Amino acid sequence: MRLSVVVSSFVAAIVGFGSTLALVIAAAAAVGATTEQTASMVTAVCLAKAAEAAFLSWWTRMPVITAWTTPGAALLGASAGFTMAEAVGAFIGAALLLTLTGLVRPLTRLVSMIPSSVASGMLAGIVVAFVMGAARAVGMDAVLVLPLLLAFFVLRLFNPALSVLAVLVGGGALAVALGRVGSLPPFEISTLIWTSPDFSLTAFVGLAVPLYLVTMASQNLAGIAVLRAAGYNPPTGLLIGTTGFVSLLSAPFNALTTNLAAISAAICTDPDAHPDPAKRWLTGPFYALWYVVFAIFGASLVALFDVLPQSLILLVAGIGLLAPLTNALGLAMADPAERIPAIVAFTVTASGLTIGGIGAAFWGLLAGLFVLVLDRIAARAKRS
Repeated sequence: MRLSVVVSSFVAAIVGFGSTLALVIAAAAAVGATTEQTASMVTAVCLAKAAEAAFLSWWTRMPVITAWTTPGAALLGASAGFTMAEAVGAFIGAALLLTLTGLVRPLTRLVSMIPSSVASGMLAGIVVAFVMGAARAVGMDAVLVLPLLLAFFVLRLFNPALSVLAVLVGGGALAVALGRVGSLPPFEISTLIWTSPDFSLTAFVGLAVPLYLVTMASQNLAGIAVLRAAGYNPPTGLLIGTTGFVSLLSAPFNALTTNLAAISAAICTDPDAHPDPAKRWLTGPFYALWYVVFAIFGASLVALFDVLPQSLILLVAGIGLLAPLTNALGLAMADPAERIPAIVAFTVTASGLTIGGIGAAFWGLLAGLFVLVLDRIAARAKRS
């Protein structure tokens, strides 16, 4: 066993967990989750990722790395009017759609047919509010936030993957030094909390469907692309179907949807993890082991975040989504012929529009596709 396998898996786990934990906690708060439910969410997702990565890597002999849905967490955090029970119902709905997609291959092709410009415009509209929240955090506590912002932009020049985690750790230490943190919570072992789902049409259309779409378009398809770029031939249906099924099992414990990872996967598929591509799959079981450790300490981590300043939470959540926002805007603007539909999808989603209880992400995607169809009809009419 090479030490590089252990190190790569640890770095991938730390990057995936530490850089987005603040976002997940903010998402749970948006649907009124209690501290116990939030801790259960973190614990259940960690266990789901551990099970998926260990099984899929062993079964396929490929470094299959999974993650919680970062854009899905942003979507949940930007949604208004949903309860935790409705969110659990939406998690189940999205998981069923993902499982069905894995079983019915044409569904994967159908989702991949959604123009990346419009899908990226919707995704950018979802995450932009969090990035702007990082800017607002400066006004809340400039003494704490400004040095951390400066540190982030300097650190990302040398190591973008670890820069957010460094700000989180450094920010916590600085907050303690400035007297912004009260008494630290006692250590406690994580537990799982069952939440009976509340199924509603508005939650399914306004939360489950957009959650499914952003998970597929910005996470699963990207994760498949990372594996292919590394020279593997991943069984798409098996990977997506398995993550969907495990998400279905974990959802009643308040768990967000899990999916294939991209950034974390790139760390584990790199030759630095192991020079032999046939042995890089070993990073998967070690990655799973780290997430079992995170699951054990999930309750304590959530309790720790509860005593940190709100300005620090906003900052970390915002800078953690800066790269996804940049990438989404770049894809949205890449094709000049599709920029207007992409901007429509972005602006409608970012507006927070709610109609009939259905959130802005659904309407943003619908509006962008509608404008895109009109533009293509007009273009064909001109050619004829």
